[in-house]
Amino acid sequence: MDELRRWLLEEAEGGYKKFSAGLVPGCDNMLGVRIPLLRKKAKEIARGDFRSFLAESEDLYFEETMIAGMVIGYARVDIGERISLFADFIPRIHNWSVNDCVCSTIKLKPEEYQPFWDFLMGYKQSKKEFEVRVVAVMMMDQFLIPEYISEVLRVLDALHDNEYYASMGIAWALATAYAKFPGETLALLQGENHFSDETFNRAIQKMTESYRVSKEDKAMLRAMKRKKV
Repeated sequence: MDELRRWLLEEAEGGYKKFSAGLVPGCDNMLGVRIPLLRKKAKEIARGDFRSFLAESEDLYFEETMIAGMVIGYARVDIGERISLFADFIPRIHNWSVNDCVCSTIKLKPEEYQPFWDFLMGYKQSKKEFEVRVVAVMMMDQFLIPEYISEVLRVLDALHDNEYYASMGIAWALATAYAKFPGETLALLQGENHFSDETFNRAIQKMTESYRVSKEDKAMLRAMKRKKV
């Protein structure tokens, strides 16, 4: 860890820290090391004794946490061990940046979909902000495929969306689902659903900002926005 911290301090950029910290509210332990460098270091660690690294890994700096999560995605392990490592890591997620970067690093093989889905479903009733966001973002990253789209939409509708970053994660997943499966997603939005007004309108907003949605659909979606009482 001392060696890693020396490297992080050497690679830190003050200007990048100022820019990045402004995008991640409440993150006061950021050094300012660029994400591609963190990914490169994580891949290097994943090729070595990554288990010892993860056992010793701490959260002194934002970048330490990010690297640990990325190592879990890059390590060559079976799905059972990856799930176990990720389960141990989830409580360390306290901002959207670590959440989303780590989730995007985990790539599943077709035969791994079901066990990882079953693992995610253990969090579907969670009321913790970033556990909910993990579920939403992982479903968006890995499960927007024909075999799972119906279940993804059902689970998104059931997630607790009271916290801001949970709501934003659900909205992002819904917008991406609409781009890939407009008919199924629209049926959920137009039918009975349980999204808060904030989550519903955030999803609509993201859909209308997407280059993958037609002008005609954007006009239709804008008309669906819920009026604030």
